[in-house]
Amino acid sequence: MAYYRALDECATLRHHFRHADEEGGLWYIEAVPDRGELIVIKQAELTAAGQLHRYSWEHLEDEHGGLTDQATDPEQDPLAAISAEEFQRVWTR
Repeated sequence: MAYYRALDECATLRHHFRHADEEGGLWYIEAVPDRGELIVIKQAELTAAGQLHRYSWEHLEDEHGGLTDQATDPEQDPLAAISAEEFQRVWTR
C-alpha cells in the first residue's frame, strides 16, 4: 500500500487509458512511470450493468476485484489512451 501511495502522491507525469473487456465492461487506468515501467495507481471498472468499482492505494481490493499489481505496457496491452478529464469523470462518478 505504501508503494502505491508514494507513487500517487509524488507523480508529476500521469498516463490514462481505457480498455473494453469481453463482458462489455470498461476499465479506466491511471498509471505513472517508475523504474522504466508504467505502474497502475488507480483503476476503475464500469461494468456492463453500470456498476463502478474503484481501486487505488486507499482501497486495494474487495469482493469484486482489486488494483492490479502488474505494470502495464500500452504497446502490448489493448489500451486506448484517454484524457485525464475522461478518467476523472469516471473516477469521481
